[in-house]
Amino acid sequence: MSDIAIIGAGAWGTALSIVLGRRGTHRLCLWAREPEVCQSIQSHRSNDIFLPGQKIPESVCITNDLSRALRQAEVVVNVVPSHHARRVFEQMAAHLNSGMIFVSATKGVEESSLLRMSEVIAQVVSKSADFSPAIAALSGPTFAQEVARGDPTAITVASRDSSLAARVQSEFSDPAFRVYTSEDVVGVELGGSLKNVIAIAAGICDGLDLGHNTVAALVTRGLAEITRLAVACGAKRETLAGLAGMGDLVLTCTGGLSRNRTVGVELGKGRKLPEIIAGMHGMVAEGVLTTNAAMGLAQKFGVEMPITQQMHAILHDGKAPRDAIRELMTRPGKVE
Repeated sequence: MSDIAIIGAGAWGTALSIVLGRRGTHRLCLWAREPEVCQSIQSHRSNDIFLPGQKIPESVCITNDLSRALRQAEVVVNVVPSHHARRVFEQMAAHLNSGMIFVSATKGVEESSLLRMSEVIAQVVSKSADFSPAIAALSGPTFAQEVARGDPTAITVASRDSSLAARVQSEFSDPAFRVYTSEDVVGVELGGSLKNVIAIAAGICDGLDLGHNTVAALVTRGLAEITRLAVACGAKRETLAGLAGMGDLVLTCTGGLSRNRTVGVELGKGRKLPEIIAGMHGMVAEGVLTTNAAMGLAQKFGVEMPITQQMHAILHDGKAPRDAIRELMTRPGKVE
């Protein structure tokens, strides 16, 4: 029986606590920043703020005290939004030890440093806690609501240490949650992060009442530019054809539960980004900030990313979505 701390009680963190809790073979502690989330789970075993209607097993303890969450933890799962990860790990540093395994389940790239989440964790822990952490990255096509209700789901865990990936696979797998292993941490993390940018673009297409032809072209060419950048950063091309690449991209671009796609739909309908974000009630669409990081990585590695470039112009420069599509469609002809 392993002691597992899940840091972050948003929809995905809560869903993971349900997956791990239903096995009955772990001691679990879920850390929430928000007191109202703790109160909701303590009172009736449901996260009414971020994942309503899904029962959280009694075996999952809930706290907003980081020291309590980490006290006996053998596995630490990071599920906080990418723009909070560094600060939270700095707060956690005094409670970490070299025997812990760290699993990054956040899909994002730190905007200021262009570091992937496993790199942020490694940097903070090495500096603040003074040891080199054992880290794996968990990513794939996973809507929290569907995972929590037990729909069959497949996901990938990546680590440069194959034995570490195998341990996480064993700890997290159950009949409704199938975990594959990989050694390509770069590909798994970037696939899960960059697809959110394309998902916003797919939502814009829907908001503009464009058809299936448009979305199919967008997803295909979006995968091409995600793969170009990931490979330039050191990923394996085949990883981007798997669960953490194509699988997650298709899900997020077509599924109605995607927050990133929903942001795009509203943009396509003419609403402004600040208004859309304000209406999300604390939910995070990682793709908005990831667009900045993706452009930074593209410039750093000299990779052409035309869809991402147009999305950046829409999100951060106020460009009209139809003008962006027109520019994409009238670019000089290319060989596929």
